[in-house]
Order: sequence, then C-alpha cells, then structure tokens
Amino acid sequence: MATRYRFGVEEFERLFQGVKHLELLRGEIYEMSPMGPKHVGAVARLTHRLVEQFGQEAVVVVQSPLRLAPDSEPEPDLQVLKPPMERYSERLPEPQDVLLLIEVADTSLEHDRNKLALYAEAGIPEVWIVNLQEGLLEVYREPQGSRYRLRELVPPGEAKAPLAFPDRPIPWS
Repeated sequence: MATRYRFGVEEFERLFQGVKHLELLRGEIYEMSPMGPKHVGAVARLTHRLVEQFGQEAVVVVQSPLRLAPDSEPEPDLQVLKPPMERYSERLPEPQDVLLLIEVADTSLEHDRNKLALYAEAGIPEVWIVNLQEGLLEVYREPQGSRYRLRELVPPGEAKAPLAFPDRPIPWS
C-alpha cells in the first residue's frame, strides 16, 4: 500500500528550498512542465509591457511563489503587486498584495485552469490566462467562492486593461 503525504507551506519551503519548478497546491507537490520557446517569449513580452506600463505604480514579479493558504504556494508566471517593493524582501507575496496575476499556458493549460479555484478562494481580484494553444487571452474577474463570476475571451491584437489600471490597456499578444 502506498502512503500519501500532504505538505504545508513551511514544510514545503524547508524541504524543497532551491528546487525550481515546483508548486504546492492543496498540500500536493506538482512539478511544472518545462517552458518552450512560445511560453518564454510570451512571458518576456508581457514582463516588458507590464514594467513599462505599471513599473512606477506596481511591482512586477516573474515566476515567483505566491503564498495563498497554509497548504498552497503556486508559482504564477507574472504577478503585478502593490508597492512598495521592500514589502517583499522579508516575506512572499500574499493574496491581498496581488493586483493582477497572469499564467501563460501552452502545455500547462489544464493545470493553470485548475488553479483558478485556488485563486478565487484566496480573493485574487483578476487572473489572466494567456492561452497559447488557442491564441486567446482568458480574463477572470469577480472571485466568488471557488470560481470567478466573469470570464472574458480577448482575441489577439486586442489590448486589455487590468482592473487596477482601467485606463491603461496593454497588448497581450
């Protein structure tokens, strides 16, 4: 008989410190799939655009952990956080810090969509999934329980403004 172990964030951080590409979701450890060139390119483009647009008013963090709950610490592709930057020198970002969270998904699309329940439960106000498979931006807003009430699909070439900066749309593709 196999024994299943569940981890809390403190144990996860202690045991797997320095190990890259792992996420803790509801006490279970997931190894993230390797990033291909489309994924890397999308993250790089979005990082540049986010820093350019919001870098003076927000902190943009790339592929870093987010402490959601005692048993969940995902590593989203991009986080747009409340300033100041110094706030994150002694602790990981938490849900109340997040203005916008972005997942770039190619082979990880199903996994990233499954994380939406965690993000909604934590009260993350807005999540974007850059769906590289279908060439769409999926925008999720208004968390309620374990889901988002609003889902919008944005086609390539169309810019989208985050809730935190409604007058400043950014191109996502």
